[in-house]
Amino acid sequence: MMPVSLDLTRLRGLRSRLLGAICAASMLGMAGCSIGPDYVRPSVVVPAAYKENAGTPDPSSGAVSTRASQTATAPAQATPGWTQATPADNEARGAWWTRFSDPQLNTLETRVSVSNQTIQKAVAQLQEARAMVESAHAAYLPTIGAGTSASSLHDSDNVIGHQQTAGRTFGDYDVALDASWEPDLWGRIAHENDAARAGAQASAADLESVRLGVHAELAVDYFNLRGLDASKQLLDQTIADYRQTLDLTKSRFAVGVSSQADVTQAETQLQATEAQDIDLGVARAQYEHAIATLTGVPASTFSLPPAAANFTPPTIPVGLPSELLQRRPDIAAAERRVAAANDQIGVAESAFFPDLVLSATGGIESSTLTNWLTAPSRMWAVGPALVGTLFDGGRRRAMTEKAQAQYDASAADYRQTVLTAFQEVEDNLASLRILQQEAGKQDEAVASAQKTLQLELDQYRIGTVGYLEVVTAQSTALANERTAVDLERRQMDASVWLVKALGGTW
Repeated sequence: MMPVSLDLTRLRGLRSRLLGAICAASMLGMAGCSIGPDYVRPSVVVPAAYKENAGTPDPSSGAVSTRASQTATAPAQATPGWTQATPADNEARGAWWTRFSDPQLNTLETRVSVSNQTIQKAVAQLQEARAMVESAHAAYLPTIGAGTSASSLHDSDNVIGHQQTAGRTFGDYDVALDASWEPDLWGRIAHENDAARAGAQASAADLESVRLGVHAELAVDYFNLRGLDASKQLLDQTIADYRQTLDLTKSRFAVGVSSQADVTQAETQLQATEAQDIDLGVARAQYEHAIATLTGVPASTFSLPPAAANFTPPTIPVGLPSELLQRRPDIAAAERRVAAANDQIGVAESAFFPDLVLSATGGIESSTLTNWLTAPSRMWAVGPALVGTLFDGGRRRAMTEKAQAQYDASAADYRQTVLTAFQEVEDNLASLRILQQEAGKQDEAVASAQKTLQLELDQYRIGTVGYLEVVTAQSTALANERTAVDLERRQMDASVWLVKALGGTW
């Protein structure tokens, strides 16, 4: 037997043409039919639990892992305990940044909502999309126009068949109303309206994505700036300690206990640390300028005084992976664009069938102004027109294939957005878990380094060790303390990015 292959695209086109033939039979009765595929949300694989948020039993124990996967396909029946994922991008996420308990951050975040220009652009794009919905809806209604004209005409004497007007000059004055209406026989207008509404919903989700991203970026910049403030505070205290050590070394040199090399080593250590302290100003100024831009004010007029920050990461409810499809606005936007692309297939397929246009014209027309408004000057015309394309060289078929390809691309974008969302959640959950463990060990390292430094200083005072051992202990202690501060800052950043990855909080 010969193998049989099925072209799903051509079968879908055959289905639409068959439906069109059925609709054509009922066209005289003005019964509208919808051409095009029904929309079904693309299927995606949804894990039952986050890997970084739920332990996996030992395979040797025979227990079942909680990392099972589920394919969520609308409108398939939901597994008990699960709900069908429905985009919830319009729900209020609340001021999630207040979870970080920083009044200064709260003030800055409030400015972002009203002053950030990226958000204002997204708002304007949403307004544009909603205007497109109104424009598409207008196609359901008749179009009515009015016009008036006045002209003077002179026929040639040599035109055959115009004996009555040859060589004469006469006027033509008219006022008319034109009305036309196209019944939506094949669902083209309905598909265009559905596509416009889906586009507006996608723009609304895009706005929420922009808001979420800008708020998160501001929070990260703010904690990075406060991390630099904490580092500077540490360096300032270290510089004060190094100055005391330098004074001690100079006193020992004055009485002949220490050498000139010890003094120069102490001076070098102090000067290098002062240089590090000054260098922090570059990054701090850049973060301050970035915060100014995010809050919608010129960098030249904005300043944020140094202050201590609360570097205690808040508890963030993660929820189930299935909820991510509802919470992430970028997933909602991608899904709505798939729906819009599906409607564009219907628009393309409806082009295979003729359009019915109902039109009417009425008004008054006369060659002279004196009898222009009399009853005999009335004129009107009413009639339907059925217009269809018999041959276009395959253009309509190509446009249908293009619409199908665009749908496939949109579905791929949707699935990729979902995959990226799960990756971002897992990345930040892993970061928080690992950074917490690392910070615990780093705190132990700081305590050990401080103890070593104190022992070396005590022994240096009584002359049992040289200054080189003190310098080494000081460098080690400072490096460990700066690492500890950086780990605290990184945990705050990971917390912010986790909130963003989860689509905000409710």
